[in-house]
Amino acid sequence: MDRLKKLLSNIDQKGYKSYKEIQGMYQFSHFFLHIDYVQGDPFASPSKIRLRIPLNKTEMNEDWCMLSHHRIRCEDTIARKVGQAVKKQNRNIRGSGKSGLILFDEPRQKVVERSAVLIDHKFVTICLSVGLPANGRRIAGKDAVRLLCSYIPIIIENSLLKLTEAELYNEIKLADQQQTIRRYLKEHQLIAFIANKAILARESGVSDQPMKTDVVPFASPGCLEIAINIPHQVEPIKGMAIKKGITLIVGGGYHGKSTLLKAIESGVYDHCEGDGREFVITNKQAVKIRAEDGRSVRSVNISPFIRSLPFSNNTTCFSTDNASGSTSQAANVMEMIEIGAEALLIDEDTTATNFMIRDARMQQLIEKESEPITPFIDKIEQLKKEKDISSIIVMGGSGDYFDVADCVIKMKEYRPFEVTGEAKAIAQQIKVDRQHEGGHSFGQVSDRYLLPNSLKSMEGRKRKVKARGMYEIQYGSQSINLHYIEQLVEESQTRMIADILYYVEQNNHLTKQYSLKELADFLETQLNKQGITFVSQHNGHPGDIARPRVFEIIAALNRLRSVQIK
Repeated sequence: MDRLKKLLSNIDQKGYKSYKEIQGMYQFSHFFLHIDYVQGDPFASPSKIRLRIPLNKTEMNEDWCMLSHHRIRCEDTIARKVGQAVKKQNRNIRGSGKSGLILFDEPRQKVVERSAVLIDHKFVTICLSVGLPANGRRIAGKDAVRLLCSYIPIIIENSLLKLTEAELYNEIKLADQQQTIRRYLKEHQLIAFIANKAILARESGVSDQPMKTDVVPFASPGCLEIAINIPHQVEPIKGMAIKKGITLIVGGGYHGKSTLLKAIESGVYDHCEGDGREFVITNKQAVKIRAEDGRSVRSVNISPFIRSLPFSNNTTCFSTDNASGSTSQAANVMEMIEIGAEALLIDEDTTATNFMIRDARMQQLIEKESEPITPFIDKIEQLKKEKDISSIIVMGGSGDYFDVADCVIKMKEYRPFEVTGEAKAIAQQIKVDRQHEGGHSFGQVSDRYLLPNSLKSMEGRKRKVKARGMYEIQYGSQSINLHYIEQLVEESQTRMIADILYYVEQNNHLTKQYSLKELADFLETQLNKQGITFVSQHNGHPGDIARPRVFEIIAALNRLRSVQIK
């Protein structure tokens, strides 16, 4: 630390590029400071630093690194504390550009594996970005000493070094309980579990915080309630189970249908303590599907849903730069089935109506020969029986789905009621005489292959691979729009997707070996074996990335307009 202070004193008031002299490693009383990358200008992207704290200086138990879900939960807990400490210290230094700015990839409500905090058997590593202080374009050495030798140690003291073993162990226990419920779902052929007393509603449309006023805690209907024995708790946890098959969520407007589905779709991730959805757990292979007008589609076999388009467009290998609502939804379904989805989550509010249903009256007016779309209602049972793919659908506008549903849940004033028998009785009483249009089988799901050299990150003479917020990736001269990938939950996931696409481009041989499904499996295996930093582009610094699911990775690849797929 003394050497760093001396260096900063020597370069005080020099040109900003002299900061390059401080790159390296420095020993502080409780940690090692690694200055990995120094920005070239006070207005440029902040500098990258790492803090490595020996495990024996913390309350961490080395055994907690043995199981991945324990390690990830400890990393998440530390990250939350560091994030709070950074907020208290942030921007105490004023100057040019980003002077004094401290950035940290703080978690939100969901627990996602990230590189901001990494734990191994010897060290806890914390990754930060800092704006090295400047006056104009000259180094503010005294402010830099305060930033690096005072504020950074205070952040460590107020976060990691204050964390007690009891606090960490409480998080370990919650992780064990969530992991146990996930195993139970798999063993008992369930898609989702929603615990009694869970708080599903969120604070607002732009906040993932739990609602705090006028809250209706979740309470399972008796016939759908199950009890699961979980560790660290004497009494079993009780709640509603959603079985494999076809589940409808019905009810009037503003009674909680979409709120329930939103909770289920976010249940592919664990949630932090106090979120209200800690025990809303969903099969990790469940994927939200919606219409997406205007998206590009490349070589997708949408023929199970759409055939004989005008102008002889081939729907067994369908491509377009401007998909309609129905063709985009068909492509979204087929792409996710191709990658291995086990459940489809659909809200009628975000679907193409003509993709979901064609009622008896419309069948009478428009003969099947003139209608290329086979609606989802006529394929949903084939998906279940032939592909073992379940569906959970919010449906408030069409009772035709009563005929195919295995379970119907009615939401009334945010409370669920099981009404399957009543729905089936209504279906028997009110005959609609619509004709089944789905044929005898679901149809083919085709493997697709990324053509070599179809990922091009160069824009002119410069390489451009950059996440621009959570929902956009700049890739070469193209922009990938991810606004409708609804299970993407962190900007740091988007950054990692950008890194993965570049990794695939650099390892061009992968596209010669693997189909998209095999590529997804390969990436999943590498992430499990090597950890999430194996694709990092950040000069040895793990960066600020978080692990996405393979569904979101391949969804981004599918939306790159210049991508070539056979």
